[in-house]
Amino acid sequence: MLQSQTHQGQIVQAEPLLIARGVSKSFGKTQALRDAALTMRPGEVTGLLGANGAGKSTLSRIVSGHIQRSGGDISFDGAPLMLSSTRDALRQGIALVAQETSLAPDLSVLENIFLPDLATPGRLSFRSMRQKANALLSGLGHEHVLPLDAEVRTLSAAQRQLVEIAKALALDARLVIFDEPTASLSATEVDRLFDIMARLREGGRALGFVSHRLEEVFAITDRVTILREGQVVAEDVATGTLTQNDIIQHMVGRDIGTIYAARHMAPEAVGEIVFEVRGLSAMPWVRDMSFSVKAGEILGLGGLVGAGRSEAMEAIWGLRARQSGEILVRGSSVRLKKPADAVRAGLGFVAEDRRAQNIIPDLSVRENLMIAQMGQHRGFGRGYRKRAEKVASLIADLGLPADRLDQSLLNYSGGMQQKIIIARWLLTEPDILILDEPTKGVDIGTRASIYRLLQKAADSGLAVIVISSDFEELLGIAERVVVVSDGLTIADLPTARLSEEKLTLLAAPRTSTARNQALLTALTEDHGGDAFWVLLDGEDTICLAQAGAQLAGMIPGEAAMMSETSIPKAIQKRADVFIPDRAGQTLLTQMTDKRGHDLGWIGLTLPDGATLPDPETIRARVARLIQSDEETRP
Repeated sequence: MLQSQTHQGQIVQAEPLLIARGVSKSFGKTQALRDAALTMRPGEVTGLLGANGAGKSTLSRIVSGHIQRSGGDISFDGAPLMLSSTRDALRQGIALVAQETSLAPDLSVLENIFLPDLATPGRLSFRSMRQKANALLSGLGHEHVLPLDAEVRTLSAAQRQLVEIAKALALDARLVIFDEPTASLSATEVDRLFDIMARLREGGRALGFVSHRLEEVFAITDRVTILREGQVVAEDVATGTLTQNDIIQHMVGRDIGTIYAARHMAPEAVGEIVFEVRGLSAMPWVRDMSFSVKAGEILGLGGLVGAGRSEAMEAIWGLRARQSGEILVRGSSVRLKKPADAVRAGLGFVAEDRRAQNIIPDLSVRENLMIAQMGQHRGFGRGYRKRAEKVASLIADLGLPADRLDQSLLNYSGGMQQKIIIARWLLTEPDILILDEPTKGVDIGTRASIYRLLQKAADSGLAVIVISSDFEELLGIAERVVVVSDGLTIADLPTARLSEEKLTLLAAPRTSTARNQALLTALTEDHGGDAFWVLLDGEDTICLAQAGAQLAGMIPGEAAMMSETSIPKAIQKRADVFIPDRAGQTLLTQMTDKRGHDLGWIGLTLPDGATLPDPETIRARVARLIQSDEETRP
């Protein structure tokens, strides 16, 4: 059944595939859902929204058979839905891509993608499974990032999330709920996922989409249901009738203001370099990375999944073997062989996987909060009293309930857990704080409070490094961004000169830009001179790649004003012919994809007196390059 049918010229909405009314769920004395509702139709993407702790994941897990409801009615395809397990849900055609992955760590990627099939009778064809898995991962654009024979335990959190998505697609389910599927994906990767979701929608599937990124909600959903404190406050509302502010008001019951509060810093407010990494190598993920951060600065470390950002931090922290590289703290070289060495050197690290790497489930909130500073305590006892004033201040800043510090941390929402983990490291009063995907899976209100906390910490002189796949986040929170691709440092630029589109092109895997580099090399071999691939935005230029003599003044990974290059006239005119300039004669040819997205400009600068090729010939070569890329792109 499709989303709508034409009947005598009228658009008739499809009948709901799933209807949930009055759903409730209690966990002991905690009431997670009170009066929740959800409607999902074939051929539609339904957004399930709410702040952390609103009950979105609980409702999703009830619908998909992971947990049992305490009350309420659910029907699926016109019949009452009674599920006792996830297997029941899968038989009905209901699948969930969970926010916290539940994969088998000792099995391979291939076996996890087809995990439900392993329990079915009959002989399995691993050859056909491999072919289907390759097709699924190719559609996601990650066939090289996820080796099918690798054990899942060796994958990063972002890679495990991709395995969950592929597993759901392999089930060919009629109803699929995606719970925060884009938390570890960049803008380009989100676009690829949305293309897949659009195809699933057009095929008549009912899709649920749980996300805290409102721009994604407006981009992919048809209708939304919003929960607050376990109750539905807006149910089955057309997305097009709402604004971002409408959704935020429903979610939190108030206007939270600007998510990214601008920092107004005088240049002298930023101190000296306190942390520097030179030539770091931790194979196979980290090949050659270098960056530095100053006191009072927020540095963004951006890149796609598999770029090596998280692995670099693990190598610095002593969790991954290093083959080479130097680490300097306040100008002095340090040897960090284990996490304790890093803590003593003044580093704090909030790892990416909240559940596996940060939370100690058997300890209370207070114990989880104080565990890191206990390593600094000398003498008898636990040293809690020494930090009492600091703890009280952090609790107030983060909105943590002071009367619930002795409860289990697992009783809190993901957003509250993340706040406590960040507060844990701030209590140690580090000189450098590294945060890997700090707002992954948290709602918009929690994101705003975390950003304010990090800005306040930087204002006090802390050097902050934020690793994120969310380019909007990097541009909103950081003063400078270091871009990483394939384990290499590609660029180090101020955010004022960047945009999401520029970051996406800079972060592209070197394998996907190989054709562009090959074209530049071929142009210089055929005609000599200088060939380059550059982003142009007003008077700003950012060079992505270059071959031959550097006549135009374009250096890969560096930004320059138009006047600082040797070809200002060519950049200003951007004509279809060679333009004479200080460096000689320059032709610029723009690249755009079939959606009209700007992919940068291919430039060819030849010295005065050189034989100029036909501009149309150069443009034809660039056009063939674009067509070839689009034909092979997943």
